[in-house]
Amino acid sequence: MQKSKSLIGGIKENFPSGLVVFLVALPLCLGIALASGAPPLSGIISGIVGGIVIGLISNSNISVSGPAAGLTAIVFDAITDLGAFNLFLCAGIVAGIIQLILGFIRAGSISNYFPNNVIEGMLAGIGIIIILKQIPHALGFDKDYEGHESIFDKGLNFGYFLELFAAIHPGAIVVTIVSVGILLAWDHIPVLKKLKLLPGALVAVIAGILINEFFKMTDSPLAISGDHLVVLPTPSSLEDFKNLITFPDFSGFTNPKVWIAGATIAIVASIETLLCIEASDRLDVRRRITDTNLELKAQGIGNLVSSLIGGLPMTSVVVRSSANANAGATSKLSTIIHGVLLLICVLSIPTILNLIPLATLAAVLILIGYKLAKPATFKHFWRNGKYQFIPFLATVLAVVFTDLLKGVGIGLLISVFYILQGNMKRAYYLSRKTLDEADEITIKLAEEVSFLNKAAIKKTLKNIKPGSKVIIDARTTSYITTDVLEMIQEFANIRAKEEDIDVELIGFKTSYRDYASDQDSHVVVTHRRAM
Repeated sequence: MQKSKSLIGGIKENFPSGLVVFLVALPLCLGIALASGAPPLSGIISGIVGGIVIGLISNSNISVSGPAAGLTAIVFDAITDLGAFNLFLCAGIVAGIIQLILGFIRAGSISNYFPNNVIEGMLAGIGIIIILKQIPHALGFDKDYEGHESIFDKGLNFGYFLELFAAIHPGAIVVTIVSVGILLAWDHIPVLKKLKLLPGALVAVIAGILINEFFKMTDSPLAISGDHLVVLPTPSSLEDFKNLITFPDFSGFTNPKVWIAGATIAIVASIETLLCIEASDRLDVRRRITDTNLELKAQGIGNLVSSLIGGLPMTSVVVRSSANANAGATSKLSTIIHGVLLLICVLSIPTILNLIPLATLAAVLILIGYKLAKPATFKHFWRNGKYQFIPFLATVLAVVFTDLLKGVGIGLLISVFYILQGNMKRAYYLSRKTLDEADEITIKLAEEVSFLNKAAIKKTLKNIKPGSKVIIDARTTSYITTDVLEMIQEFANIRAKEEDIDVELIGFKTSYRDYASDQDSHVVVTHRRAM
Protein backbone atom coordinates (compact mmCIF):
# COMPACT_ATOMS: atom_id res chain seq x y z
CA MET A 1 0.00 0.00 0.00
CA GLN A 2 2.80 2.36 0.94
CA LYS A 3 4.64 1.57 -2.31
CA SER A 4 1.55 2.31 -4.43
CA LYS A 5 1.08 5.66 -2.66
CA SER A 6 4.74 6.47 -3.25
CA LEU A 7 4.42 5.55 -6.94
CA ILE A 8 1.29 7.71 -7.37
CA GLY A 9 3.05 10.59 -5.62
CA GLY A 10 6.08 10.14 -7.85
CA ILE A 11 3.92 10.19 -10.99
CA LYS A 12 2.17 13.38 -9.86
CA GLU A 13 5.51 14.99 -9.06
CA ASN A 14 7.16 14.02 -12.35
CA PHE A 15 4.27 14.22 -14.82
CA PRO A 16 4.82 17.95 -15.58
CA SER A 17 8.51 17.44 -16.35
CA GLY A 18 7.73 14.32 -18.39
CA LEU A 19 5.24 16.35 -20.39
CA VAL A 20 7.78 19.12 -21.04
CA VAL A 21 10.39 16.59 -22.20
CA PHE A 22 7.80 14.98 -24.48
CA LEU A 23 7.08 18.35 -26.12
CA VAL A 24 10.80 19.01 -26.58
CA ALA A 25 11.60 15.47 -27.75
CA LEU A 26 8.84 15.21 -30.37
CA PRO A 27 10.29 17.56 -33.02
CA LEU A 28 13.86 16.54 -32.15
CA CYS A 29 13.09 12.85 -32.79
CA LEU A 30 11.55 13.67 -36.16
CA GLY A 31 14.26 16.14 -37.14
CA ILE A 32 17.12 13.80 -36.29
CA ALA A 33 15.49 10.98 -38.27
CA LEU A 34 15.15 13.22 -41.34
CA ALA A 35 18.70 14.55 -40.96
CA SER A 36 19.96 10.95 -40.70
CA GLY A 37 18.26 9.89 -43.95
CA ALA A 38 16.02 7.48 -42.02
CA PRO A 39 12.20 7.04 -41.99
CA PRO A 40 10.52 9.72 -39.79
CA LEU A 41 8.95 7.15 -37.47
CA SER A 42 12.37 5.63 -36.66
CA GLY A 43 13.21 8.70 -34.58
CA ILE A 44 9.95 8.46 -32.63
CA ILE A 45 10.53 4.73 -31.98
CA SER A 46 13.99 5.53 -30.66
CA GLY A 47 12.51 8.19 -28.35
CA ILE A 48 9.86 5.78 -27.04
CA VAL A 49 12.44 3.05 -26.34
CA GLY A 50 14.84 5.59 -24.81
CA GLY A 51 12.10 6.77 -22.46
CA ILE A 52 10.48 3.50 -21.44
CA VAL A 53 13.13 0.77 -21.79
CA ILE A 54 16.24 2.72 -20.78
CA GLY A 55 14.21 4.66 -18.23
CA LEU A 56 13.22 1.42 -16.50
CA ILE A 57 16.75 -0.04 -16.44
CA SER A 58 18.95 3.02 -15.80
CA ASN A 59 19.32 4.46 -12.31
CA SER A 60 19.88 8.01 -13.62
CA ASN A 61 17.23 10.29 -12.15
CA ILE A 62 17.60 13.15 -14.65
CA SER A 63 19.08 11.79 -17.89
CA VAL A 64 16.79 11.27 -20.89
CA SER A 65 17.76 9.03 -23.81
CA GLY A 66 16.73 9.19 -27.45
CA PRO A 67 18.06 9.68 -30.98
CA ALA A 68 21.14 11.90 -30.82
CA ALA A 69 22.22 14.70 -33.13
CA GLY A 70 25.83 13.65 -32.53
CA LEU A 71 25.16 10.40 -34.41
CA THR A 72 23.39 11.88 -37.46
CA ALA A 73 26.48 12.08 -39.69
CA ILE A 74 27.56 8.53 -38.79
CA VAL A 75 24.06 7.14 -39.34
CA PHE A 76 23.57 9.04 -42.62
CA ASP A 77 26.90 7.81 -44.01
CA ALA A 78 26.22 4.23 -42.89
CA ILE A 79 22.73 4.13 -44.47
CA THR A 80 24.11 5.60 -47.69
CA ASP A 81 27.02 3.15 -47.72
CA LEU A 82 24.87 0.09 -46.98
CA GLY A 83 22.14 1.19 -49.39
CA ALA A 84 19.15 0.29 -47.20
CA PHE A 85 17.82 1.25 -43.78
CA ASN A 86 16.90 -2.34 -42.91
CA LEU A 87 20.56 -3.36 -43.36
CA PHE A 88 21.66 -0.44 -41.20
CA LEU A 89 19.46 -1.71 -38.35
CA CYS A 90 21.88 -4.64 -38.02
CA ALA A 91 24.61 -2.10 -37.21
CA GLY A 92 22.40 -0.79 -34.40
CA ILE A 93 22.13 -4.32 -33.00
CA VAL A 94 25.94 -4.68 -33.14
CA ALA A 95 26.30 -1.33 -31.33
CA GLY A 96 23.91 -2.50 -28.61
CA ILE A 97 25.86 -5.72 -28.04
CA ILE A 98 29.17 -3.84 -27.81
CA GLN A 99 27.69 -1.39 -25.30
CA LEU A 100 26.46 -4.29 -23.18
CA ILE A 101 30.00 -5.71 -23.18
CA LEU A 102 31.42 -2.28 -22.23
CA GLY A 103 29.02 -2.16 -19.31
CA PHE A 104 30.02 -5.60 -18.06
CA ILE A 105 33.76 -4.81 -18.26
CA ARG A 106 33.04 -1.61 -16.27
CA ALA A 107 34.18 0.83 -18.95
CA GLY A 108 31.81 3.44 -17.52
CA SER A 109 34.40 4.37 -14.90
CA ILE A 110 36.21 6.59 -17.43
CA SER A 111 33.55 9.22 -16.76
CA ASN A 112 35.19 9.85 -13.36
CA TYR A 113 38.05 11.57 -15.18
CA PHE A 114 35.95 14.32 -16.81
CA PRO A 115 36.72 17.63 -14.98
CA ASN A 116 33.74 19.66 -13.78
CA ASN A 117 34.84 22.78 -15.69
CA VAL A 118 34.84 20.78 -18.94
CA ILE A 119 31.40 19.30 -18.23
CA GLU A 120 30.00 22.74 -17.36
CA GLY A 121 31.66 24.14 -20.50
CA MET A 122 29.98 21.44 -22.57
CA LEU A 123 26.59 22.33 -21.07
CA ALA A 124 27.10 26.06 -21.69
CA GLY A 125 28.23 25.35 -25.26
CA ILE A 126 25.14 23.22 -25.90
CA GLY A 127 23.02 26.01 -24.42
CA ILE A 128 24.49 28.57 -26.84
CA ILE A 129 23.95 26.18 -29.77
CA ILE A 130 20.33 25.62 -28.74
CA ILE A 131 19.69 29.38 -28.71
CA LEU A 132 21.42 30.01 -32.04
CA LYS A 133 19.72 27.04 -33.73
CA GLN A 134 16.25 27.93 -32.43
CA ILE A 135 16.29 31.63 -33.34
CA PRO A 136 15.51 30.87 -37.04
CA HIS A 137 12.58 28.61 -35.98
CA ALA A 138 11.39 31.37 -33.64
CA LEU A 139 11.39 33.78 -36.62
CA GLY A 140 9.60 31.33 -38.91
CA PHE A 141 12.60 30.18 -40.97
CA ASP A 142 12.42 26.38 -40.92
CA LYS A 143 14.80 25.36 -43.68
CA ASP A 144 16.99 23.41 -41.27
CA TYR A 145 15.84 20.28 -39.44
CA GLU A 146 15.40 20.26 -35.68
CA GLY A 147 18.07 18.34 -33.87
CA HIS A 148 21.35 19.56 -35.35
CA GLU A 149 23.91 20.39 -32.67
CA SER A 150 26.36 22.41 -34.74
CA ILE A 151 25.55 25.91 -35.90
CA PHE A 152 27.95 25.68 -38.82
CA ASP A 153 26.74 22.43 -40.39
CA LYS A 154 24.77 24.33 -43.05
CA GLY A 155 27.30 27.09 -43.64
CA LEU A 156 26.42 30.42 -42.05
CA ASN A 157 27.30 32.83 -44.84
CA PHE A 158 25.91 36.13 -46.08
CA GLY A 159 23.47 34.33 -48.38
CA TYR A 160 22.10 32.35 -45.44
CA PHE A 161 21.30 35.53 -43.49
CA LEU A 162 19.67 37.13 -46.53
CA GLU A 163 17.50 34.03 -46.89
CA LEU A 164 16.72 34.11 -43.16
CA PHE A 165 15.55 37.74 -43.14
CA ALA A 166 13.55 37.24 -46.34
CA ALA A 167 11.73 34.26 -44.80
CA ILE A 168 10.79 35.88 -41.47
CA HIS A 169 7.18 35.00 -40.66
CA PRO A 170 5.29 37.62 -38.57
CA GLY A 171 2.87 34.99 -37.27
CA ALA A 172 5.75 32.86 -35.96
CA ILE A 173 7.20 35.92 -34.20
CA VAL A 174 3.83 36.60 -32.50
CA VAL A 175 3.61 32.97 -31.33
CA THR A 176 7.22 33.07 -30.09
CA ILE A 177 6.71 36.29 -28.10
CA VAL A 178 3.49 35.00 -26.49
CA SER A 179 5.12 31.64 -25.69
CA VAL A 180 8.20 33.26 -24.11
CA GLY A 181 5.91 35.55 -22.08
CA ILE A 182 3.93 32.57 -20.77
CA LEU A 183 7.08 30.60 -19.90
CA LEU A 184 8.66 33.54 -18.06
CA ALA A 185 5.41 34.22 -16.19
CA TRP A 186 5.22 30.56 -15.12
CA ASP A 187 8.77 30.76 -13.77
CA HIS A 188 8.47 34.06 -11.92
CA ILE A 189 4.85 34.65 -10.84
CA PRO A 190 4.30 32.85 -7.49
CA VAL A 191 0.62 32.05 -8.13
CA LEU A 192 1.41 30.34 -11.44
CA LYS A 193 4.44 28.48 -10.03
CA LYS A 194 2.07 26.67 -7.65
CA LEU A 195 0.27 25.05 -10.61
CA LYS A 196 2.77 22.19 -10.71
CA LEU A 197 0.59 19.80 -12.70
CA LEU A 198 0.13 22.42 -15.43
CA PRO A 199 3.62 23.14 -16.80
CA GLY A 200 4.25 26.43 -18.55
CA ALA A 201 5.47 24.62 -21.67
CA LEU A 202 2.08 22.90 -22.11
CA VAL A 203 0.24 26.21 -21.65
CA ALA A 204 2.58 27.83 -24.19
CA VAL A 205 1.96 25.00 -26.70
CA ILE A 206 -1.82 25.23 -26.25
CA ALA A 207 -1.66 29.01 -26.62
CA GLY A 208 0.46 28.66 -29.77
CA ILE A 209 -2.06 26.25 -31.32
CA LEU A 210 -5.05 28.46 -30.41
CA ILE A 211 -3.39 31.64 -31.73
CA ASN A 212 -2.54 29.97 -35.03
CA GLU A 213 -6.00 28.41 -35.39
CA PHE A 214 -7.48 31.89 -34.86
CA PHE A 215 -5.20 33.24 -37.61
CA LYS A 216 -6.43 30.47 -39.92
CA MET A 217 -10.11 31.03 -39.12
CA THR A 218 -9.79 34.75 -39.87
CA ASP A 219 -7.76 34.16 -43.06
CA SER A 220 -5.01 36.27 -41.54
CA PRO A 221 -1.65 36.54 -43.35
CA LEU A 222 -0.16 35.70 -39.95
CA ALA A 223 -1.42 32.09 -40.22
CA ILE A 224 1.36 29.50 -39.85
CA SER A 225 1.33 26.35 -41.99
CA GLY A 226 3.49 23.79 -43.77
CA ASP A 227 7.09 23.49 -42.63
CA HIS A 228 6.43 25.84 -39.70
CA LEU A 229 4.42 23.12 -37.89
CA VAL A 230 5.27 19.75 -36.38
CA VAL A 231 4.97 17.05 -39.05
CA LEU A 232 4.13 13.54 -37.83
CA PRO A 233 3.17 10.61 -40.07
CA THR A 234 -0.59 10.08 -39.81
CA PRO A 235 -1.54 6.48 -40.67
CA SER A 236 -5.28 5.99 -41.24
CA SER A 237 -5.29 2.30 -40.29
CA LEU A 238 -3.30 -0.31 -38.40
CA GLU A 239 -2.00 -1.63 -41.70
CA ASP A 240 -0.69 1.84 -42.62
CA PHE A 241 1.05 2.03 -39.26
CA LYS A 242 2.69 -1.38 -39.77
CA ASN A 243 3.96 -0.22 -43.16
CA LEU A 244 5.72 2.72 -41.49
CA ILE A 245 7.84 0.34 -39.36
CA THR A 246 11.00 -1.19 -40.84
CA PHE A 247 12.48 -4.42 -39.48
CA PRO A 248 16.14 -5.44 -39.80
CA ASP A 249 17.39 -7.58 -42.67
CA PHE A 250 19.55 -10.06 -40.77
CA SER A 251 21.57 -10.87 -43.89
CA GLY A 252 23.38 -7.61 -43.08
CA PHE A 253 25.45 -9.44 -40.44
CA THR A 254 27.48 -10.99 -43.27
CA ASN A 255 28.53 -7.52 -44.43
CA PRO A 256 31.78 -6.25 -42.80
CA LYS A 257 30.58 -2.64 -43.23
CA VAL A 258 27.72 -3.37 -40.80
CA TRP A 259 30.20 -4.40 -38.09
CA ILE A 260 32.41 -1.36 -38.68
CA ALA A 261 29.38 0.99 -38.51
CA GLY A 262 28.13 -0.80 -35.37
CA ALA A 263 31.48 -0.47 -33.60
CA THR A 264 31.73 3.22 -34.55
CA ILE A 265 28.22 3.93 -33.26
CA ALA A 266 28.92 2.02 -30.02
CA ILE A 267 32.08 4.03 -29.26
CA VAL A 268 30.64 7.46 -30.09
CA ALA A 269 27.28 6.74 -28.42
CA SER A 270 29.00 5.46 -25.26
CA ILE A 271 31.25 8.51 -24.96
CA GLU A 272 28.33 10.91 -25.54
CA THR A 273 26.24 8.99 -22.99
CA LEU A 274 28.95 9.13 -20.32
CA LEU A 275 29.42 12.86 -20.93
CA CYS A 276 25.69 13.45 -20.66
CA ILE A 277 25.42 11.34 -17.50
CA GLU A 278 28.13 13.46 -15.86
CA ALA A 279 26.28 16.60 -16.98
CA SER A 280 22.92 15.24 -15.80
CA ASP A 281 24.30 14.43 -12.37
CA ARG A 282 25.54 18.03 -12.21
CA LEU A 283 22.03 19.26 -13.10
CA ASP A 284 20.41 17.10 -10.42
CA VAL A 285 19.64 19.37 -7.46
CA ARG A 286 20.08 16.38 -5.12
CA ARG A 287 23.49 15.56 -6.67
CA ARG A 288 22.72 11.82 -6.92
CA ILE A 289 25.36 9.71 -8.66
CA THR A 290 24.48 7.48 -11.60
CA ASP A 291 26.01 4.02 -12.00
CA THR A 292 27.73 4.58 -15.37
CA ASN A 293 28.35 0.87 -15.95
CA LEU A 294 24.65 0.14 -15.49
CA GLU A 295 23.94 3.06 -17.83
CA LEU A 296 26.08 1.49 -20.59
CA LYS A 297 24.17 -1.78 -20.14
CA ALA A 298 20.86 0.10 -20.31
CA GLN A 299 21.96 1.90 -23.47
CA GLY A 300 23.03 -1.42 -24.99
CA ILE A 301 19.65 -3.03 -24.30
CA GLY A 302 17.90 0.11 -25.56
CA ASN A 303 19.81 0.09 -28.84
CA LEU A 304 19.11 -3.64 -29.29
CA VAL A 305 15.36 -3.16 -28.78
CA SER A 306 15.22 0.01 -30.89
CA SER A 307 17.05 -1.59 -33.83
CA LEU A 308 14.90 -4.73 -33.72
CA ILE A 309 11.71 -2.67 -34.19
CA GLY A 310 13.02 -0.10 -36.68
CA GLY A 311 14.35 2.66 -34.44
CA LEU A 312 17.49 4.79 -34.66
CA PRO A 313 20.46 4.27 -32.33
CA MET A 314 20.36 6.46 -29.24
CA THR A 315 22.39 8.02 -26.46
CA SER A 316 21.67 9.93 -23.31
CA VAL A 317 20.98 13.43 -24.67
CA VAL A 318 21.92 16.78 -23.11
CA VAL A 319 19.05 18.88 -24.52
CA ARG A 320 16.29 16.58 -23.26
CA SER A 321 18.07 15.92 -19.97
CA SER A 322 18.50 19.64 -19.28
CA ALA A 323 14.83 20.23 -20.18
CA ASN A 324 13.96 17.47 -17.73
CA ALA A 325 16.04 19.00 -14.93
CA ASN A 326 14.78 22.54 -15.57
CA ALA A 327 11.17 21.29 -15.52
CA GLY A 328 11.67 19.96 -11.99
CA ALA A 329 12.11 16.19 -12.52
CA THR A 330 12.86 14.32 -9.28
CA SER A 331 13.19 10.72 -10.51
CA LYS A 332 13.48 8.56 -13.61
CA LEU A 333 9.68 8.36 -13.71
CA SER A 334 9.85 11.60 -15.71
CA THR A 335 11.73 10.04 -18.62
CA ILE A 336 9.43 6.99 -18.55
CA ILE A 337 6.37 9.27 -18.66
CA HIS A 338 7.83 11.13 -21.67
CA GLY A 339 8.29 7.78 -23.48
CA VAL A 340 4.74 6.69 -22.68
CA LEU A 341 3.36 10.04 -23.91
CA LEU A 342 5.30 9.69 -27.17
CA LEU A 343 3.81 6.22 -27.67
CA ILE A 344 0.23 7.24 -26.83
CA CYS A 345 0.25 10.42 -28.91
CA VAL A 346 1.85 8.88 -31.99
CA LEU A 347 -0.72 6.06 -31.92
CA SER A 348 -3.78 8.17 -31.14
CA ILE A 349 -3.53 11.91 -31.83
CA PRO A 350 -0.87 12.63 -34.49
CA THR A 351 -3.30 15.07 -36.18
CA ILE A 352 -3.48 17.27 -33.06
CA LEU A 353 0.29 17.19 -32.64
CA ASN A 354 0.67 18.38 -36.22
CA LEU A 355 -1.03 21.65 -35.20
CA ILE A 356 1.86 22.67 -32.92
CA PRO A 357 3.88 25.62 -34.34
CA LEU A 358 7.63 25.07 -34.25
CA ALA A 359 7.92 28.65 -32.99
CA THR A 360 6.34 27.59 -29.67
CA LEU A 361 8.81 24.74 -29.25
CA ALA A 362 11.64 27.10 -30.20
CA ALA A 363 10.60 29.41 -27.34
CA VAL A 364 10.77 26.47 -24.88
CA LEU A 365 14.23 25.49 -26.11
CA ILE A 366 15.61 29.05 -26.14
CA LEU A 367 14.82 29.42 -22.43
CA ILE A 368 16.39 26.01 -21.73
CA GLY A 369 19.49 27.14 -23.64
CA TYR A 370 19.67 30.35 -21.62
CA LYS A 371 19.56 28.42 -18.34
CA LEU A 372 22.45 26.23 -19.51
CA ALA A 373 24.57 29.17 -20.67
CA LYS A 374 23.51 31.86 -18.20
CA PRO A 375 26.08 34.60 -17.45
CA ALA A 376 26.29 33.51 -13.79
CA THR A 377 28.05 30.30 -14.88
CA PHE A 378 30.73 32.28 -16.74
CA LYS A 379 31.18 34.60 -13.74
CA HIS A 380 31.54 31.61 -11.41
CA PHE A 381 34.46 30.12 -13.36
CA TRP A 382 36.02 33.57 -13.89
CA ARG A 383 36.13 34.07 -10.13
CA ASN A 384 37.71 30.62 -9.69
CA GLY A 385 40.84 31.69 -11.61
CA LYS A 386 42.40 31.01 -14.98
CA TYR A 387 43.07 27.31 -14.32
CA GLN A 388 39.30 26.80 -14.11
CA PHE A 389 38.11 29.52 -16.49
CA ILE A 390 40.32 28.91 -19.54
CA PRO A 391 39.48 25.17 -19.95
CA PHE A 392 35.80 26.05 -19.33
CA LEU A 393 35.76 28.81 -21.96
CA ALA A 394 37.79 26.73 -24.44
CA THR A 395 35.27 23.90 -24.11
CA VAL A 396 32.36 26.30 -24.66
CA LEU A 397 33.89 27.76 -27.83
CA ALA A 398 35.07 24.40 -29.18
CA VAL A 399 31.63 22.80 -28.67
CA VAL A 400 29.96 25.74 -30.43
CA PHE A 401 32.39 25.92 -33.36
CA THR A 402 33.02 22.16 -33.85
CA ASP A 403 30.87 19.52 -32.16
CA LEU A 404 30.33 17.98 -28.74
CA LEU A 405 33.03 15.30 -28.83
CA LYS A 406 35.72 17.52 -30.36
CA GLY A 407 34.83 20.33 -27.98
CA VAL A 408 35.13 18.13 -24.91
CA GLY A 409 38.38 16.64 -26.27
CA ILE A 410 39.88 20.13 -26.66
CA GLY A 411 38.71 21.09 -23.18
CA LEU A 412 40.28 17.95 -21.69
CA LEU A 413 43.60 18.60 -23.45
CA ILE A 414 43.75 22.15 -22.11
CA SER A 415 42.83 20.92 -18.61
CA VAL A 416 45.65 18.35 -18.74
CA PHE A 417 48.06 21.08 -19.90
CA TYR A 418 47.15 23.24 -16.91
CA ILE A 419 47.50 20.27 -14.56
CA LEU A 420 51.01 19.66 -15.86
CA GLN A 421 51.85 23.36 -15.75
CA GLY A 422 50.41 23.60 -12.25
CA ASN A 423 52.65 20.77 -11.08
CA MET A 424 55.64 22.75 -12.36
CA LYS A 425 54.54 25.95 -10.64
CA ARG A 426 53.38 24.81 -7.22
CA ALA A 427 54.15 26.86 -4.13
CA TYR A 428 57.11 24.62 -3.40
CA TYR A 429 58.99 25.65 -6.56
CA LEU A 430 61.32 28.33 -5.22
CA SER A 431 63.57 30.71 -7.10
CA ARG A 432 67.29 31.04 -6.37
CA LYS A 433 66.65 34.42 -4.71
CA THR A 434 64.22 32.88 -2.22
CA LEU A 435 66.58 30.00 -1.46
CA ASP A 436 69.50 32.43 -0.95
CA GLU A 437 67.60 33.90 2.02
CA ALA A 438 67.09 30.53 3.72
CA ASP A 439 69.23 28.98 6.43
CA GLU A 440 67.65 25.56 6.05
CA ILE A 441 65.50 24.03 3.34
CA THR A 442 63.18 21.14 4.11
CA ILE A 443 61.71 19.28 1.13
CA LYS A 444 58.88 17.25 2.61
CA LEU A 445 57.69 14.66 0.11
CA ALA A 446 54.01 13.75 -0.04
CA GLU A 447 52.59 10.26 0.38
CA GLU A 448 53.05 9.59 -3.33
CA VAL A 449 55.42 11.38 -5.68
CA SER A 450 54.77 10.88 -9.41
CA PHE A 451 56.44 12.02 -12.62
CA LEU A 452 54.19 15.11 -12.46
CA ASN A 453 56.27 16.34 -9.50
CA LYS A 454 59.62 15.80 -11.22
CA ALA A 455 59.92 19.22 -12.89
CA ALA A 456 59.13 21.17 -9.72
CA ILE A 457 61.52 19.18 -7.51
CA LYS A 458 64.22 19.35 -10.17
CA LYS A 459 63.98 23.16 -10.40
CA THR A 460 64.04 23.51 -6.63
CA LEU A 461 67.16 21.34 -6.30
CA LYS A 462 68.80 23.24 -9.16
CA ASN A 463 68.32 26.56 -7.35
CA ILE A 464 69.88 25.41 -4.07
CA LYS A 465 73.10 27.40 -3.52
CA PRO A 466 76.45 25.82 -2.55
CA GLY A 467 77.02 25.49 1.19
CA SER A 468 73.31 25.14 2.01
CA LYS A 469 71.72 22.64 4.37
CA VAL A 470 68.94 20.55 2.83
CA ILE A 471 66.64 18.03 4.51
CA ILE A 472 64.63 15.75 2.19
CA ASP A 473 61.95 14.09 4.31
CA ALA A 474 60.28 10.94 2.95
CA ARG A 475 58.95 9.53 6.23
CA THR A 476 55.30 9.74 5.11
CA THR A 477 56.01 8.76 1.49
CA SER A 478 54.78 5.36 0.32
CA TYR A 479 55.80 5.72 -3.33
CA ILE A 480 58.39 7.69 -5.31
CA THR A 481 58.64 7.28 -9.06
CA THR A 482 62.04 5.98 -10.21
CA ASP A 483 62.78 9.22 -12.12
CA VAL A 484 62.48 11.38 -9.00
CA LEU A 485 64.29 8.86 -6.77
CA GLU A 486 67.28 8.70 -9.12
CA MET A 487 67.33 12.50 -9.37
CA ILE A 488 67.45 12.85 -5.56
CA GLN A 489 70.16 10.17 -5.30
CA GLU A 490 72.29 11.93 -7.92
CA PHE A 491 71.82 15.26 -6.13
CA ALA A 492 72.87 13.80 -2.76
CA ASN A 493 75.75 11.64 -4.02
CA ILE A 494 77.27 13.86 -6.72
CA ARG A 495 76.29 17.52 -6.77
CA ALA A 496 76.01 17.92 -3.00
CA LYS A 497 79.59 16.69 -2.55
CA GLU A 498 80.90 18.91 -5.32
CA GLU A 499 79.18 22.07 -3.98
CA ASP A 500 79.52 21.40 -0.26
CA ILE A 501 75.78 21.07 0.25
CA ASP A 502 74.82 19.36 3.52
CA VAL A 503 72.07 16.87 2.55
CA GLU A 504 70.10 14.82 5.08
CA LEU A 505 67.78 12.10 3.68
CA ILE A 506 65.12 10.98 6.15
CA GLY A 507 62.74 8.03 5.82
CA PHE A 508 63.73 6.76 2.39
CA LYS A 509 63.07 3.05 1.66
CA THR A 510 65.27 0.70 -0.30
CA SER A 511 62.51 0.26 -2.93
CA TYR A 512 59.13 1.71 -3.89
CA ARG A 513 56.85 -0.69 -5.77
CA ASP A 514 53.24 0.23 -5.11
CA TYR A 515 51.75 3.26 -6.79
CA ALA A 516 48.26 4.50 -5.93
CA SER A 517 47.68 8.07 -7.07
CA ASP A 518 49.38 11.32 -7.95
CA GLN A 519 49.92 13.71 -5.05
CA ASP A 520 51.99 16.83 -4.65
CA SER A 521 55.18 17.28 -2.68
CA HIS A 522 55.79 20.49 -0.80
CA VAL A 523 58.76 22.38 0.53
CA VAL A 524 59.15 24.18 3.84
CA VAL A 525 61.77 26.93 3.93
CA THR A 526 63.20 28.16 7.23
CA HIS A 527 64.31 31.81 6.81
CA ARG A 528 67.05 33.64 8.75
CA ARG A 529 65.86 35.57 11.71
CA ALA A 530 66.19 39.33 11.55
CA MET A 531 69.44 40.51 13.13
